[in-house]
Amino acid sequence: MNNSYIFKSPIGLLKIEEEDSKIIGVSLQQKEMDFVQSQKFIQHSDLLYEAYRQLQEYFSEKRKQFQLPISGKGTIFQQAVWKALQNIPYGETRSYEDIAIAVKNPKAARAIGQANNRNPILIIVPCHRVIHKNGDITGFGCGTKIKKYLLDLEKRNKKAIAQ
Repeated sequence: MNNSYIFKSPIGLLKIEEEDSKIIGVSLQQKEMDFVQSQKFIQHSDLLYEAYRQLQEYFSEKRKQFQLPISGKGTIFQQAVWKALQNIPYGETRSYEDIAIAVKNPKAARAIGQANNRNPILIIVPCHRVIHKNGDITGFGCGTKIKKYLLDLEKRNKKAIAQ
């Protein structure tokens, strides 16, 4: 059974999807109507609520790691990339080349970008933490403004913790 919940976040409407007791998607929604329709459902699963709660904590700078069962649907290569993304520490970035090396395919930087683009579980699987080797932050499906917001949120919070 596939359940979903849409909520307003600092970056826009986010949709959380659940199937077989795992989070299978977190995506940015473009249509306000989707939000209105999702609010008609009175009851949501405990897992959807927990994912919502953890995302809210992330945006309020109280959560650095997610503790949720996830299952992104993709190829073996994509899943390897998404697993490598989860190893990027909060508040840090890695290059596409770094991820290619991590998945033992050092010449696959472009393929890493494609797998990153197909990541179905935004934020929880932190594809926003992957940047170009020269520091450029382009290449984010939700736009560079949102990518910059997420990176700045994490860097600001990481600095506050260190002080």
